[in-house]
Formats: sequence, structure tokens, C-alpha cells
Amino acid sequence: MQALGQLEMAVLEWLYALHGNAFFDGLMLFVSWLGNGGMIFIALSVVMLCIRRTRILGGICGTALALDALVVNAALKPLVARARPFADGVFELLLEAPTDYSFPSGHTAAAFAFAFALAPAGKKWSAAAIAFACLTGFSRMYLTVHFPTDVLCGAVIGALCGRAALFLWKKALRRDII
Repeated sequence: MQALGQLEMAVLEWLYALHGNAFFDGLMLFVSWLGNGGMIFIALSVVMLCIRRTRILGGICGTALALDALVVNAALKPLVARARPFADGVFELLLEAPTDYSFPSGHTAAAFAFAFALAPAGKKWSAAAIAFACLTGFSRMYLTVHFPTDVLCGAVIGALCGRAALFLWKKALRRDII
């Protein structure tokens, strides 16, 4: 475990050394801000719920986000209670310090939950959402608010929540939705 911790810190130190490029710093702050509280994904789900043609898809995405919030925010973060990478003062933050725990990354999990729930929309939309989810996870490491394993586990948990929502809706509707 000590070797993994050292590897994670080495990755974060490498990313931290990239700070100072105004465009890249701004991009990472913007991407991370979009994921705050999962609000962009919640808003997109609500918009889809309001449009008859995408109503089921909005329900699937909303269900994925609800599952994700329960697993990540209500269960895992308080249970694991992992301190954030900046807690020991090694890194200066470019954003306001989050006050919750580090593991798993909630931003990443929500982005992946939404992306995987979006599968019925087609490969083009799913691929774009997965690419954005990857960028979200990267932004959280770049900003030194999450360890790489926080992001990796958040991605896996989010993907599983997205798939679980698809499964639940398929069973509820008694038909294939992909």
C-alpha cells in the first residue's frame, strides 16, 4: 500500500508541476466546476425529462445519478473517510478546498454514471459523455483534490450505477431500451 501511495503522490506532483498555464488551469477549473454537485448532469436529466422523446432517457440518467449519490456520498465517502491530497499542505489549490472526504471522486462518479446511463442515446452521445467524464476525472487530479485511485474507483462506481439504472429501467419497462 505504501508503494501505491508513493505512486499516487508522484502522479499528483507531476500534474501539479503543470500548473501555471492560464488556459489549461482555466480549462481544468471550468470542467471541474461543471461537475460541482453533479448539477450539470442533473440539469441535463431534467431537460430530458421535460421532452417527450427523451423522457425515459432522462429517467434513466436521473436514476443513475441518484444511485451514484447514495453509493458515493451517503455510503463510501463517510465510511472510508480518506483525507484529500492537499490535506498535508504539499499542494496549493487553484480552487476552494473541498470539505468532504476524498474517496471516491464524486465528480468522476457522477460523470460516469451519467455517461453510462446515456447509452440508449447512441454511440456518438455516449462516446462524448465518456470523454467528458474522463476529462472530469483528470481535472480532479490536476487540481490535486483527488488521488488517482479516487478517480479510478469513482469511474468504476459511476459506470456501475449507470449500468444498474439501465437494468432497472429495462426491468420496469419490460423491454430493451438500448
